[in-house]
Amino acid sequence: MGPEAVLRQPIRNCEVTSEEVVSEFIGRIQEVNSYVYGLVDERFEIAVEEARKVDRMIASGEYDKTELEDKFPLLGVPFTIKDSFCVSGLRHTAGSYYRKDIIAAQDAEVVKLLKSAGAIPIGVTNVPELCMWWESHNTVYGRSRNPYDTRHITGGSSGGEAAVQGAAGSAFGIGSDIAGSIRVPSLFCGIFGHKPTSGIISCWGQQPEVKGRLVELLTTGPMARHANDLRLIFDVLIGESVHKMNKIPEKVQLRILFMEDDGGSPLASPVDPEMKDVLRKAVQHLEQTYGVKAQKANFSKLYHSLEIWVQAVSGAGGVPFCEELSLQKGKINPFWELVKFCFRKSPHTLPAIMLGIIEKMAYIGNQLPRHKQLIEMGYSLAKEIQDVLKDDAFNVLGVPVTQVPLGLGSKGLPLGVQIVGGMHSDHITISVAQELERAFGGWVQPSI
Repeated sequence: MGPEAVLRQPIRNCEVTSEEVVSEFIGRIQEVNSYVYGLVDERFEIAVEEARKVDRMIASGEYDKTELEDKFPLLGVPFTIKDSFCVSGLRHTAGSYYRKDIIAAQDAEVVKLLKSAGAIPIGVTNVPELCMWWESHNTVYGRSRNPYDTRHITGGSSGGEAAVQGAAGSAFGIGSDIAGSIRVPSLFCGIFGHKPTSGIISCWGQQPEVKGRLVELLTTGPMARHANDLRLIFDVLIGESVHKMNKIPEKVQLRILFMEDDGGSPLASPVDPEMKDVLRKAVQHLEQTYGVKAQKANFSKLYHSLEIWVQAVSGAGGVPFCEELSLQKGKINPFWELVKFCFRKSPHTLPAIMLGIIEKMAYIGNQLPRHKQLIEMGYSLAKEIQDVLKDDAFNVLGVPVTQVPLGLGSKGLPLGVQIVGGMHSDHITISVAQELERAFGGWVQPSI
């Protein structure tokens, strides 16, 4: 049974029991997790018992099928969620060695929402140390691996979740995104992922807890193997905010702009030719399907996007990373930790230590004219994008983005594109993802 079929509710229609579905996914995780190392803590026995309660409720006739659909749109469906969110009774480490013995006493807000919709959490998934890297490795659980080739990384910080989803280990997953943490691992692991418009889904119950301007950057969103599932899960998560969503326009009213790279910044790897080729094919298909002419965008300041992001985050008023690494009980000395790391005596990963050093350097940089120049450049870039989009102007820091898998490359690794829309255009970006899935096939099952 495919995961999309599960989310269309054969459980509610008594075609299959929730216990059967939950047990099937638990079996799949047990089968693949030794390869991908995505799941790090579980509640299998509790989940099976909760599934039985769902089956008894359905059998009781307390609600008819329409009432079940309205009240419990995810009834009996199992899901996983990244370890930065708290799930009552499970370890809540966020990849930090100093949090390895912490057990969550309550559920994150997003977990509460999903449970109220009938979904059943079965486990939490791996992240980098305090979620701050683009692969998922820590000194508590080790490194997650790509389901398409275990010699490759999963991306981060929602990398364990992406690995589980790519390997069909649960019906859907939940990640969070502040700098690509849903989109990058979703791309690497060949699944759909959606970074919602900022501020419409609660981020309460995550570690590290964000403060200051970082609250505007962090978003919580769904990860799944099928675009239709993204829409269903997203609508559950936004609840009454659905009225804020922009309506999907007629096809001929869509405006399509595309970019192949950031202009060739030396701070980023060049875009692979196969990735550019699949982007062009996607653009051509959308032109033919929607009857519009796509325009190639040129935002020159994107060349400096990494520098802009680093300076924006360093001046955003959050808790310093070196304090987060010590659970806000003082702060670590990243230079000393680097020395300890060389002798395998540090509890921290090398990426976390280097980020601590970069933070120190960035703090010094905040006092220099270049910091102000980059911040102003960021606002200028936002205005440049707004001017190009005209009536579709949006806040560049809070826009929805949907990652779409577009098959495998010559090395057997996933290819994909990101669909970016204006504020509150989440339904539009997901609808484009649905069209591209129909045309190109979407998720490809790995060989594990």
